[in-house]
Amino acid sequence: MPRFLSLAFLLALPLVASADGDPNAVSFEKHVLPILKESCYKCHDAKKGTSDFRIDVRSSAVRGGESKKTGIVAGKADESELYRRIASTDDDAVMPPKKPLAKEKVEIIKKWIDVGAVWPDSLANEAGAAHWAFVAPVKPPVPEVQSSKIKVQKLNPIDAFVLARLAKEKLSPSPEADKVTLIRRLSLDLIGLPPTPKEVDEFLADTSPAAYEKVVDRLLASKHYGERWGRLWLDAARYADSDGYEKDKPRFVYFYRDYVINAFNRDLPYNQFLTEQLAGDLLPNATQDQIVATGFLRNSMINEEGGIDPEQFRMEAMFDRMDAVGKAMLGLTIQCAQCHTHKYDPITHNDYYRLFAYLNNANESNVTVYTPDELMKRAEIFRQIKEIEAELKHKSPDWAKKLAAWEAKVKADQPAWEVIRPELDTSGGQKHTVLPDGSIYASGYAPTKHTTDFTGPTKLKTISAVRLELLNDPNLPRNGPGRSIFGLFALTEMRVEVNGKAVKIASATADANAAEKPLEANFDDKSKRSRVTGPIAFAIDGDDKTAWSPDIGPGRSNGPHTAVFVFEKPVEVPANAKVTFKLVQNHGGWNSDDNQNNNLGRFRLSVSDAPTATADPLYGKADAFAVYRTTVAEWKDANAKIEALWKTHPAGDTQLVYTERADERPTHLLKRGDFLKPGDKVSIGVPTFLNAPASDLPPNRVGLAKWLTDAKAPTTARSFVNRVWQAYFGAGIVSTSEDLGKQSEPPTHPELLDWLAVEFMEKGWSPKQLHKLIVTSATYRQSSKVTPDLQAVDPVNRLLARGPRFRVDAELVRDIALSASGLLNPKVGGPSVYPPIPQFLTQPPASYGPKVWPESTGPDRYRRSLYVFRFRTIPYPAQAFDSPTGDFACVKRSRSNTPLQALTAMNEPIFVEAAQALGMRAVKEGGTTDAERIAFAFRLCVSRKPSEQESAILSEMLQKNTVKYSDAQADPWTVAVSKPEDARKLPNSVTPAQLAAWVTVARVLLNLDETMTKE
Repeated sequence: MPRFLSLAFLLALPLVASADGDPNAVSFEKHVLPILKESCYKCHDAKKGTSDFRIDVRSSAVRGGESKKTGIVAGKADESELYRRIASTDDDAVMPPKKPLAKEKVEIIKKWIDVGAVWPDSLANEAGAAHWAFVAPVKPPVPEVQSSKIKVQKLNPIDAFVLARLAKEKLSPSPEADKVTLIRRLSLDLIGLPPTPKEVDEFLADTSPAAYEKVVDRLLASKHYGERWGRLWLDAARYADSDGYEKDKPRFVYFYRDYVINAFNRDLPYNQFLTEQLAGDLLPNATQDQIVATGFLRNSMINEEGGIDPEQFRMEAMFDRMDAVGKAMLGLTIQCAQCHTHKYDPITHNDYYRLFAYLNNANESNVTVYTPDELMKRAEIFRQIKEIEAELKHKSPDWAKKLAAWEAKVKADQPAWEVIRPELDTSGGQKHTVLPDGSIYASGYAPTKHTTDFTGPTKLKTISAVRLELLNDPNLPRNGPGRSIFGLFALTEMRVEVNGKAVKIASATADANAAEKPLEANFDDKSKRSRVTGPIAFAIDGDDKTAWSPDIGPGRSNGPHTAVFVFEKPVEVPANAKVTFKLVQNHGGWNSDDNQNNNLGRFRLSVSDAPTATADPLYGKADAFAVYRTTVAEWKDANAKIEALWKTHPAGDTQLVYTERADERPTHLLKRGDFLKPGDKVSIGVPTFLNAPASDLPPNRVGLAKWLTDAKAPTTARSFVNRVWQAYFGAGIVSTSEDLGKQSEPPTHPELLDWLAVEFMEKGWSPKQLHKLIVTSATYRQSSKVTPDLQAVDPVNRLLARGPRFRVDAELVRDIALSASGLLNPKVGGPSVYPPIPQFLTQPPASYGPKVWPESTGPDRYRRSLYVFRFRTIPYPAQAFDSPTGDFACVKRSRSNTPLQALTAMNEPIFVEAAQALGMRAVKEGGTTDAERIAFAFRLCVSRKPSEQESAILSEMLQKNTVKYSDAQADPWTVAVSKPEDARKLPNSVTPAQLAAWVTVARVLLNLDETMTKE
């Protein structure tokens, strides 16, 4: 609600009763505080103020600031400087200057001071502090009300609160909407799709008292329920399919989207839902889903531009996570405290970073994830491998003894290695960091073709070989050891210099060697993204078109690997000599559609004086027997069977997740929020103005989740039920749903909000029970028709004297068109899809660099809008209906009306194809007469039957356009069908001109305001 409406609304209320029931008492929170916020805070609060007199803090207000003037004297308005200034008639003395308070506001302040200036502790402390939202909700009694105009078997508690408020305003509720309107409203609200004519007819035919409730239960059980309500959570989770910033590279994180949909479908308790998203990886025996859930914290944008400092943008992501936790979970705007103590809410600068510390001790991980079918396939592969190995062990009773002897020999053959801690190379813009173990970690910008030089001192007098170790790291894709999207790498050439002189490498060995295959032809079947393969010999063949990669297939490639390079002859090393390693990496983006890198991610360089050094075959292997058995000649057939099984291992996909660090990362208070200006170290903790944490909470993200979902947490349940209410009625009980803090709009029905919050928690935090409670209320079931009187008193329906009516969300506009036309593919979950878009959007200057958009041509073309690939920098055209881009957390969509929206609904390819399909559907399925077909198409779009006038208008349009297309020289098929073969599906009696006319009618129906509006 606009601020001026809120204030006018409050001032029009009778003064609320105090604790002793006095109807003339003044409430600080409801009457005084709004006036102070509106007219005084600009100059008299926090650091922003231009005066030393603070009116946002009680101790300052009653003291009068540094001037020692008596700002407020409880019980004596005439002696209070505050009252004297606001009541003054002197232009030089009156406050606020140039815009004095209205007389009725001055009287409210006077009366408040005269009766004692009651300023409840829950609304004031030294921090400027808490108000109603910072006190745990307590379930108020349900008002006793009577209303003959609401005809329901049992009054829903929601209705009691709403009716009590309407009675105060001398308003009456609206009658119940008709059944067609109700089922359409329900269907759009609960599953985001319109009801079919069959579903409407069944509801109309069901005259039982439970008819409505049966529809509610059916829709709540629908697989599409999770899609509808999951989409709104994805707004809060700032979900998108690309990184954002300059390059806006695609990311493959749809498993998080599927997690959200499935969580809503299975009615995962909201407290558990939040816990898994904050700390799923830390839960006992964490499942893949629980780990995927932490993707909530990883949906931030990622910057890999050249020249960036990776730590700067890690911190930017951290600030974004804090903002998302604040808006989506706490219902508070906390980002102000990133730079300074909050000016309005009592969250201090220190509080912010104590909360920040909970999230700061984690890796930015990207893990491999699998579909349920793939998980079953993996389990079967491992079962068969174990069975084959068990058989080998059974037939060779002395296998353990032989394995031990082989291991001992391998270890004895390994030479001593000296790790080189090099000077850091920064060529190509890539950032390198030397870690405590001497390994080098690459991050930030990832050039696709480059050479890195690493130079460091050695103590050896002779060097005969060098070693390159590739190490896993939780911050690399799929745990590394490379930086490609597969966590792999390609080493084009290894070159070595000693004291600036090139050394010839004679031979090379590696623990893993990929097969020799043409680079461009070797694709992963699942993703069609190019992968580089090749044996270690490719790294010393002098050919920049070949490369070594340990890519031996999914399931085995993403482990630590090692390669050893032996010189043609030992090199004598003078004192203080330095060794230079030149790592040529020219195999990024070999496929024309592939701009991915194949860089080394984490690696370590060493030297040795052993002339016969070879790569350790057991390097990084957890299962020595799996390596040993490949050396036993008589087990050749068994090894071949196991190798064949490994080749069937699924590739899986990726998901950005959170994983806890083994070593604690210190958190510092950042001065002005600048990561380059760390201040004092802070420990984890929660804001002191909210609920106190239990003493047994673990000092990690699990503890944070338990604190946030405690029954005494004042904002968690309130913020969720408020946003659910917002989705149904267009505005929350608190209209500022992103912020329940002191700058929020006051709740229109505060007792109802608290009752719903406590009821939600008491019923097991069940979203479905909350939805059922709301949609079965008489309040929800009211007609949305507005009378002139209601329009005058409550134009935006905050008092709820009528039902909701507004345009559906962006995704639903397109989904309604797909559903009505019969094109909708109802598949749930899976990878994002690529319906047609204007190709210029994927090319400069519309896009930074070309974007790949492989247009979907099959059923994926008509998936729900939830599944459309979301580039942050080039939004899908249907998002013109106010869909957020995912740049930051959004818990309240705007609702605008622009010409661009009309152009989209009329001309965007999918909308055109939907009109063609709807026209075809009307002809084929709608009956034998034009009137029957018009009624059929009309019901598909708006659920009800057309009036006689509407039918006549559409009939006239049909006839005129039939003549138009019959007389036109252009081929009417170009209007009527997307594909020529569609024409063969028509009844013989229908001409191309008639079908083109039906498509024109269909375009009108799909663009009706009623089609895309929830009545």
